[in-house]
Amino acid sequence: MKHIIWLLFLGIGFIYMLDKSIAKDAKSAIYISIQSIPSKNAALLLGTAKYLKNEQPNYFYMYRIQAAARLWKAGKIKAIIVSGSDASAGYDEVTAMHIDLIRAGVPAQYITRDYAGFRTLDSIVRAEGIYGLEDYIIISQKFHLERALYLAKAKGQKAIGYVAKELQGTTAYYRMKAREYLARVKAFLDVYVLGTEPRVYGEKEKVNYRR
Repeated sequence: MKHIIWLLFLGIGFIYMLDKSIAKDAKSAIYISIQSIPSKNAALLLGTAKYLKNEQPNYFYMYRIQAAARLWKAGKIKAIIVSGSDASAGYDEVTAMHIDLIRAGVPAQYITRDYAGFRTLDSIVRAEGIYGLEDYIIISQKFHLERALYLAKAKGQKAIGYVAKELQGTTAYYRMKAREYLARVKAFLDVYVLGTEPRVYGEKEKVNYRR
């Protein structure tokens, strides 16, 4: 019984230290201000569902769209790659993001769709492997950005992050935060233990940049 308790404490300690390490390492690469973030050729917009299971709007999604449009209108980027999943019937993150970015004022010709972003790891690896990005901006909420930047750095990329607004204090926020602890452990294992690769690679694709 003592061994089980010690293993439990060690596991909790590892999760805590990993969480703090990932957050600390990403801190200098995360930007909140549109004025202070450096300009890059492209941004990678990480996908999430537009609606929750109860059919209510997903504000994490809405705020990511707003953040991407803000970067575009400020002239901070020349192209946007929307990366997400369309793994099941009636669920298509990428098409939804594409449509809503156009509605937000981003020209369609500068939006590239990555339908094989089944996980954050897939989106990050494919950003360089398929779309040729190495030094770019990742868009998501802060807790997600920290893990995405951790993965990008582990893959030798020079990404920075732009924070989409969060609704702190809500049930959805705490649920996502709780999931993030385990997601960070999985990210560590994927990179340093399992050597996990994206589910799909495919042919390289050209990104259309604003001139």
